[in-house]
Amino acid sequence: MAGRLRVLRQQNRLSLEALAEQVGVTKSYLSKVERGLSDPSISIALKLAHALRVDVGRLFSDEVEPELVTVVRAGERTPIASGTGPGAPNYEGIATGLGGKRMVPFVMYPPTDGAGSPFKSHAGEEFFFVHAGTAELEFPERTVHLGPGDSVYFNSALPHRCRSTGPEPAHILVVIHDDSAGPSDRVPSLP
Repeated sequence: MAGRLRVLRQQNRLSLEALAEQVGVTKSYLSKVERGLSDPSISIALKLAHALRVDVGRLFSDEVEPELVTVVRAGERTPIASGTGPGAPNYEGIATGLGGKRMVPFVMYPPTDGAGSPFKSHAGEEFFFVHAGTAELEFPERTVHLGPGDSVYFNSALPHRCRSTGPEPAHILVVIHDDSAGPSDRVPSLP
């Protein structure tokens, strides 16, 4: 339980002190539990599981947590959306079997004729990395031209759309982080 408890606490972004306070134990006692120097009672284990939002069995399992490390081979990507007409991109999910992610990674193949597609915006941040091909990432006030190896990081609240500019759809790794705790009423503007 020792190593697993520390990982779960860190995944939940809780300090040792904050978790101890939620559970009703001292920081030093919780530190001993994390280091394997003390075993918690069933009632404390139940409180820990509740505070960490996991089943109590996960605290005691000897199995490696499959959701702590997820490998997805190139041929194992999950189709998550397929364009149904001109201007619709195709997407392949990465790490789709992993629950509780703070980031959403996928591969996007933007269409070559995306100029008519609507701008999209949402809470959080986005990162694009062009693996192959060329593309344009368009904002209302600015267009960014991207080639192989180029990347861009931006606030997803900015209205945006993407299209491939070469003869074949570009291959773009996209990672979205939806910070639900962040301010959602502020829409920034580009300089």
